[in-house]
Amino acid sequence: MKFFLLAIFGFIPTQQIFADTATTVTCTRSEYREEYIAGTRSQPGYVRTYEVDVEVPCGGQTQVQVEDNNDCSEGTFIGGLIGAGLGLANSSGNDRFWAVPGAATAGALIGCQIDGG
Repeated sequence: MKFFLLAIFGFIPTQQIFADTATTVTCTRSEYREEYIAGTRSQPGYVRTYEVDVEVPCGGQTQVQVEDNNDCSEGTFIGGLIGAGLGLANSSGNDRFWAVPGAATAGALIGCQIDGG
């Protein structure tokens, strides 16, 4: 009987759970503030001063600036090709000398914006 119980419960994996108290760290800074209380002719106004505790980042943590890693090179290339093609198709004669580069530049700018740049 002991062997049977050992065989059944011996192969069940056990998990050891440790109880731990949750710890939170809150850093505060005391800020000085003033508030003007308006008065009347019989009771003049005054300034009320007080201090407020404000939460701030703890331990010299600095805000990490996320770099803009948007790369719009594919959109620029494809937009430039489409713009140059449209400029070539819609222009004729001497107008092609300025229409194709202008349309390619406009297409490149639009393609970059569409691609996320």
